Amino acid sequence: MVKVTFQNNPVTLLGKEVAVGDTAPSFTVLSNDLKPVTLEDSKGKIRLISVVPSLDTGVCAQQTRRFNEEAAALGEDVAILTISVDLPFAQARWCGAEGIDAVQTLSDHRDLSFGEAYGVVIQELRLLARSIFVIDQDDKVAYVEYVPEVTDHPDYDKAIEAVKKLSK
Repeated sequence: MVKVTFQNNPVTLLGKEVAVGDTAPSFTVLSNDLKPVTLEDSKGKIRLISVVPSLDTGVCAQQTRRFNEEAAALGEDVAILTISVDLPFAQARWCGAEGIDAVQTLSDHRDLSFGEAYGVVIQELRLLARSIFVIDQDDKVAYVEYVPEVTDHPDYDKAIEAVKKLSK
């Protein structure tokens, strides 16, 4: 079981932990225009799923900006999804203000479908724990990082390397 803290206090993660080699669980989240989005919508692409508690915090903003910058170099066969429980309207506003255009921001606020399927719902806060998942074109999980302290950055280089390995 993954152990995660938030500001050095242990938190409880709800849902099933995902591991490398697993078939990626399906989920339904909302796009910024309130349309349902599923894992199947990006089938055939490599998916880098960047999970953040809230775009309106410093580390989450930096994480989303970093993957937005990396997107062009990763190419058309890679979809970068940033998932949080922020409302879709707030995500759209934030992306507009920040010039985020290469990452798709998605909201799990309604059902916590993604969070429960990937074991990242923080029970005490109803936020998602910072994590990264890389899923190949055939829906197999190729890379997983559950960041031990929610306020810390993920290992960007390892996540990008995992995507590049699949792109070869």
